[in-house]
Amino acid sequence: MDISSIQAQEERDGVRLSWNVWPSSRLEATRIVIPIGALYTPLKPIGNPPPLIYDPIRCNGCGALLNPYCQVDYRTKLWTCPFCLGRNHFPPHYAENITETNLPAELIPQFTTVEYELQARGAGPPVFLFVLDTCLPESELDSLKDSIQQTLNLLPENALVGLITFGAHVLVHEIGFGECHKSVAFRGAKDYTTQRVQELLNVSGAARGGQGAAQPQGQQQQAAGGREPAIGRYLMTVGDCSFTVESILEDLQKDPWPVPGDQRSARCTGAALAVAVGLLEASAPRQGARVMLFVGGPSTVGPGMVVDKARSEDMRSHQDIVKGNCPHLKAATKFYGGLADRASANGHVVDCFACSLDQVGLHEMRTLIDKTGGVSILGDSFTQSVFKESLRRVFRRHAADAPGPNAGALVMGFGATLEIITSREFKIAGAIGPCASLKKGKSPYVADTEIGQGGTNAWTIGGIDPTTTVAVYFEITNAGNQPMPAHKRRYAQFITQYQHANGRYRLRSTTLCGAWQPDPNDSAPVARSFDQEAAAVLMARVAVHRTETEEVPDILRWVDRSLIRLCAKFADYRKDDPSSFRLPHEFAVYPQFVFNLRRSQFLQLFNSSPDEASYYRMVLTRENASNSLVMIQPTLMSYSFQAPPQPAMLDASSVRPDVILLLDTFFYVIVFHGETIAAWRDQGYQDHEEHVHFKNLLHQPLEDANAIMDARFPVPRYIIADQHKSEARFLICKLNPSVTHNSTDIHAGQVIPTDDVSLKVFMEHLMKLSVES
Repeated sequence: MDISSIQAQEERDGVRLSWNVWPSSRLEATRIVIPIGALYTPLKPIGNPPPLIYDPIRCNGCGALLNPYCQVDYRTKLWTCPFCLGRNHFPPHYAENITETNLPAELIPQFTTVEYELQARGAGPPVFLFVLDTCLPESELDSLKDSIQQTLNLLPENALVGLITFGAHVLVHEIGFGECHKSVAFRGAKDYTTQRVQELLNVSGAARGGQGAAQPQGQQQQAAGGREPAIGRYLMTVGDCSFTVESILEDLQKDPWPVPGDQRSARCTGAALAVAVGLLEASAPRQGARVMLFVGGPSTVGPGMVVDKARSEDMRSHQDIVKGNCPHLKAATKFYGGLADRASANGHVVDCFACSLDQVGLHEMRTLIDKTGGVSILGDSFTQSVFKESLRRVFRRHAADAPGPNAGALVMGFGATLEIITSREFKIAGAIGPCASLKKGKSPYVADTEIGQGGTNAWTIGGIDPTTTVAVYFEITNAGNQPMPAHKRRYAQFITQYQHANGRYRLRSTTLCGAWQPDPNDSAPVARSFDQEAAAVLMARVAVHRTETEEVPDILRWVDRSLIRLCAKFADYRKDDPSSFRLPHEFAVYPQFVFNLRRSQFLQLFNSSPDEASYYRMVLTRENASNSLVMIQPTLMSYSFQAPPQPAMLDASSVRPDVILLLDTFFYVIVFHGETIAAWRDQGYQDHEEHVHFKNLLHQPLEDANAIMDARFPVPRYIIADQHKSEARFLICKLNPSVTHNSTDIHAGQVIPTDDVSLKVFMEHLMKLSVES
């Protein structure tokens, strides 16, 4: 299958498959080594059709939606489901008009992905609950307050907003109280259930589904026992409360709790999140809502604490975790896991914006962010553009001239769920990504094998945006006792329901149809259908998921053995003759992906903290295929007088004195000047009219770097580096060490002092092991 066909399917349906033709039996599926899986981007922008303003038609037998692969009997007005082969009647308004030349959008062959705007009920406005750390230096706190004030201007007028601040204690601000600034204080050392939060705030619970939130405030009746709804007191529409919130932020001061010089600030991050989750559970159950946490240091008191206040206790490292020398790790992880279950059950999202030179506990909070579909930003300071611009891009909108109800609306979606229906020959092993299982274990679509979040065919995603991608893994259940008919096809349907920012529920259906390879003795069609890019990302997600329960050396051995088995299966070679080894072009780049994955920050923990490793892994498991590939194998562009800008090998030989390099690692964008280029620049040659070409050469990579950064979320760190200077290490560490201190030809490129093997040595060992008898 050529790359153009793969890209066309991704543009049309938002799907990339590791294999596009599947073996027809379970045994043959195990022999192809790489798991059969799909990278699905539910909100991938599609051109046509626009959202359908009516509800979908479902099969009475299996619940699948009407799609182009259904068999239609135009005479009897019946349609046959391709999943269960059940026959269904069209509703009257379809039956009256449907003909072979007058088809509804969902039956048009090219519309395998359609989106519906459901008519039954509205979802209500989205809710944004800001949770601010006040244990910050004055400059950091001022910058954070300014960013929050700017964020209020980016929200829809009908969005509900709340404010919680925390230090040694938690303060829930009653923004609906107009006479003065009023807040309710919670002890930072305690955990709080939803019922206890309701009692202390004196608020009533809302109806599930958020209907109560969508009512006008004047119609919300005071509940029994004298309690009032939280909406109108602790949550208000932006249009009604922006002045009050800005006034509270202007008066907000650093946490007054005294901090001795030998201690850390008393910071109750866990208690603040427990109160925030409880408030949303009480006021907006099953309604789109985000808890947006802004934290500048580790939690030191109460539930979820990750380190003691005494500075004599260091923050945990990777070695501490391996040796079990982390007294707070287990309790904190369990606490945040409990919050994750509560938040994901209601479709609520928890985001974390962590800006600190120290760790903040992101490693322990990873489950809370991952399972709710939240975003995480890791930076050094709230004053940096990495934080400020990333926060602004969270609230990016559709273009004003976008078709239909998308025009000018927030890009983000809320309360998303994903359900997958398959034909009988295969089942779902699990999913890896920003999702949590809905535990539909009795479904006929669930496989015995579990990969990631398994044992179900439905997941809650929570927060969702156009790049949110879930990796789904399948297991072929067909025993293969009888040959499969040549005309047989497989079907899978991805059904995503979410709350649009306009307050309506939407449902997107993507239906896939693919071929089987019925002949177990002929693997050529399967090999030709291999998508090495999707396979690399799917394997990377499995490897990252396994880091939660396994040691990294064991995972590296599994990655290596999988690659050797794959090459032994599909390469052309003579036994015990490495020189005869040839990989088909469909597999040619895959070993290089694996080589770079082994060296990446996802599996190599040297010079990184547990928070950083968790952050990198979280981002990898939520991004689409193209972004994930950049993380695994960064892209390198070369600029010189000898040639126009062109891609360069990610290799030490690409570093030359008269060349400028642009490296994109997804998390960093680096403009690297060769030694000669840097010397000319420092001497000011670019300021002379006769050297205008040199000036243009300097500007071109800067413009390209800005273009990359403008389209990226989170905003990458921008680094200007010169050869042989300290910042050059960010580029050097990503290069294939083809030239080292042990090389005979040290003039072939940048010398990299390392004992790591080069790609050439890696491939030599791979070929040797693959051809062994």
